[in-house]
Amino acid sequence: MTLQSGQVFHWHEWNGGFAGLIGGEPVFIAQPAPDLLQCSPGMAEKARVYLGLDHDLPAIAATFPQGDAVLERAVAWCPGLRVLRQPHWECLATFITSALKQVSHIRRMSLALRERFGRPIAGPGLPLQYSYPDPAALAAAGEAALRECGLGFRASYLHRAAVDFMEGKLDFEVLSTLPDADALQSLCSLFGVGEKIASCALLFAWERHGAFPIDVWIERALRDLYFPRRRSISARAVREFAHRHFGPNRGYAQQFLFHWARMTDCGRK
Repeated sequence: MTLQSGQVFHWHEWNGGFAGLIGGEPVFIAQPAPDLLQCSPGMAEKARVYLGLDHDLPAIAATFPQGDAVLERAVAWCPGLRVLRQPHWECLATFITSALKQVSHIRRMSLALRERFGRPIAGPGLPLQYSYPDPAALAAAGEAALRECGLGFRASYLHRAAVDFMEGKLDFEVLSTLPDADALQSLCSLFGVGEKIASCALLFAWERHGAFPIDVWIERALRDLYFPRRRSISARAVREFAHRHFGPNRGYAQQFLFHWARMTDCGRK
């Protein structure tokens, strides 16, 4: 569920598990039993860190609002779901291309960018894979070439972000030291990056579990399940409710709700 929950887009189902890359290294991961994870030799620790297996899910759930039956249903539907620790650039760049796109479309764009501008990476017994292109490769490619990967108007956003990074306008080390609100503001200063994209990057790459990305799925779920009689509630009011209601680990709450809502049509199935 974690690898298919809209956090990351390059993993392939393969031989009963998943083939992918962690920090540019090929890895196979499978879960033959609820309490057993298998992975390629020598990759156990990197997989543990990447998958957030050290996150104390019961402690995180204990910070959720008491008596929230909606969130309790979401957690029960995907109880082992975890928030990943993704490489900063890869995660930010991928979500820059996500604007107004569904998960399947984001995946196609991500794979197209990898195959055209990334490095081929082979692993024993694994399919050929491609790294996510670094900022230098995307800056050199130019907007027109990025459009050929199906990005549309998002090509200009991604190209500008890559150029900004190469020119030193985007410093990930500095960003990592900032409080959540300042880090959000810093990312939102990038061309084409709004609060949703910035929140995704902070949650899935910078491990800021207080970030709460709101896209069409989450907004609809919050409206339908928390405000069924207030159809005119504003988007701002929904954001303020989410920030106030779900507590310090609201990003984890968001991911439970997002995956449950997307896969079950807001939990109605």
